[in-house]
Amino acid sequence: MEGTNPVNKKLAAALSGGAVLVLALSGCGGDDSSDKLNSWAKEVCDEVQPQAKKIESANTSIQKQTSDNSTPADVQKTDSQAFQDMSDAYKAIGAAVSKAGAPDVEEGKKKQTDAVKELNGISTSYADLKKQVDALDTKDQGKFADGLKDIATELDKLGQSGNVALNKLQEGEVGKAMAKQESCKSAAGSPSATNG
Repeated sequence: MEGTNPVNKKLAAALSGGAVLVLALSGCGGDDSSDKLNSWAKEVCDEVQPQAKKIESANTSIQKQTSDNSTPADVQKTDSQAFQDMSDAYKAIGAAVSKAGAPDVEEGKKKQTDAVKELNGISTSYADLKKQVDALDTKDQGKFADGLKDIATELDKLGQSGNVALNKLQEGEVGKAMAKQESCKSAAGSPSATNG
C-alpha cells in the first residue's frame, strides 16, 4: 500500500516552487535609482527579509516531514503549521508593500496596489490549504494520501500562478533599487551560496 511518503514528497516539491516567489524580490544590480526609490526599496526589503526566512523554514519543515516513518498525524501537524506561517508571511509582505507606499516610478501606485492584492491573495490561498490539511482524516492513510494529493495540486497551481503583479512591481528602477539593499540580497540566497 502506498503510504503518505511519495505524496508528501510531491507536496514538498510543489512547495519549493512557491518559495521562489519571495526570492524573486531581489532584482539585479544597477546604480541609477533615486534616493526616494532607494529608501522605498530599503523599507520593503527590510520587512521582506524575515518573512522570506519564515517561508523558507516552512518549506524546510515540510521537506523534513517526507520520511517514510512520518505518521499522517505528524505530516498534518507540520503541513498545517507551515501553511499558517506562509499565509502570515505573505500577508506581512503585502502589508509592508502597502505601508511603504507607491514606489517613485511610472504607474507606481498601480503596481503597488496590484502587488499587494496578489500577495494578499496568496496569503488567503495558503490559509485555505491549512484548512484543507486540518480537515484530512489521519486515521485512514489512503484517504489522507488522496487528500494530500489534492493539496499538492493546489500548491502546484499556486507556485505557477506567475506572480505577475510582483514581477511588474520589481521591473526596471524598482528592481535595481531593491537589488542594492543588503536585506534583499540576503533574502535571495543563503550565506553559504556566496561566490568567490
